[in-house]
Amino acid sequence: MSVRTVLIVDDEPFIRKLIATTLEDVAGFEVRQAADGREALDIAAAWPPALVFLDVNMPRLDGIGACRALRALPCAESATIVMLTAAGPDAERDAREAGADLFLTKPFSPLDLLRLVDEIGAAG
Repeated sequence: MSVRTVLIVDDEPFIRKLIATTLEDVAGFEVRQAADGREALDIAAAWPPALVFLDVNMPRLDGIGACRALRALPCAESATIVMLTAAGPDAERDAREAGADLFLTKPFSPLDLLRLVDEIGAAG
């Protein structure tokens, strides 16, 4: 079984911890975390992600800009990008245009997160 990197990008430490803790038991994941879009790009370059959870509203480089930049990186262009948002339909439209694949609306439960991972076939 190959190990795939999951990159969790959110400026709220609680959200990063919630996702990381939930995915710890999913076989085959190596979890990396970033507090903003710029940090995410640096991490993606070093550890190409298979799956990215990306918050829309963050300092320095927001999720829309980070999504666009990730799609431009050869190491991350094929990653599945899940946007984390409570921002509404305008943010969803902008994120889709930037290259986002899926959306997880805040607040979400660990069960919602596991269902999403299962649906996209990212486990294992």
